[in-house]
Amino acid sequence: MSLKKNVTVPVGSVGNVAASAVRVQFPSPECPGQALPRERGRAGFGVPSPPMASPAERERPANPFVALAHRPVLTAILGALCIAFSAVLVRLSGASPATAAIFRCAYAIPALALLAWLERRAYGPRPFAQVRLAWIAGILFAVDLVVFHHTIELVGAGLATVLGNTQVVIVALLAWLLLGERPSNRVLAAMPVVLVGVFLISGVVGTGAYGSNPLLGVITGVVTGIAYAAFLLVLRHGNADLRRPAGPLLDATWVAAVAAIGIGLPLGEVNLVPSWPAHGYLLLLALSSQVVGWLFISVSLPRLPAALTSVILTIQPVGAVLLGIVLVNEHPSTIQLAGAGTIVVGLMLATLRRRADAEPIAEPELG
Repeated sequence: MSLKKNVTVPVGSVGNVAASAVRVQFPSPECPGQALPRERGRAGFGVPSPPMASPAERERPANPFVALAHRPVLTAILGALCIAFSAVLVRLSGASPATAAIFRCAYAIPALALLAWLERRAYGPRPFAQVRLAWIAGILFAVDLVVFHHTIELVGAGLATVLGNTQVVIVALLAWLLLGERPSNRVLAAMPVVLVGVFLISGVVGTGAYGSNPLLGVITGVVTGIAYAAFLLVLRHGNADLRRPAGPLLDATWVAAVAAIGIGLPLGEVNLVPSWPAHGYLLLLALSSQVVGWLFISVSLPRLPAALTSVILTIQPVGAVLLGIVLVNEHPSTIQLAGAGTIVVGLMLATLRRRADAEPIAEPELG
């Protein structure tokens, strides 16, 4: 590459090249035949540093959801409210469990792909090891969604959501068993409290329990909690960069959509033909829960004080029970409601006054 130099020696400084202003021309990347001017001062030669960005420009995140982190309380509340509608929207859609899982993921892919592209453009590609972990998390997420949707059929939207949130203590238990991270004493104390709540929801005690099969629903609800806890643990290890939550979620989501097809086909639950209004509800579910709700929760909870976290974690299960009663005419028995309340108390106990080095916060059940 040839360089064209135009050197102007000021009057009165003949021969003093060091004091001169030098104009250097480099070929233009847009038009190879055209040169771009580059100025240099007295101290250096060649291409200067780019203009200094302001602190606000340097700190501006690529993902607009991350920009909401400076208002974590409002963001977390909005996220919990979005996710509280999930089970109700599944019921309103009337779709089979696997079909609902497939399309709630599929409809979320375009929005997540756009956000993930913005993250990649700003921060570069993610390491393949992290991408692979997100794929594994997607398989676990597909299991979680299909089983959770079956739980909705068995015990209703509200109670299914409460049972799914047992993962808040299950994730700590799995971290203890698999990673050697001993949970805090509060989490250990919360475990029997949650188990009592699960027992009360099962319908074993009293009469008039709501649901087509509440006992089986409790079993699938706990399986949901285990699958979701495993999903969270794997996804966290596949998301080392907190500036880019959409990338790992996109990888997990598209894999979950494919895996849900594989799970649903043997069960005869796959219907890939869109219909109205079922897919209108599934589209709303995908955007509100899978995209907005999840990203709101994931960027806000780590930035909240533990006491506030424990309270906000209860919004989703309590909200889901109330929405189930109001919107889809569910009628849990008094004992089942007491069981749901007991589980919520256990969740608060497990997440309150968390040590700085304690186990990571578990997000609310995304289903």
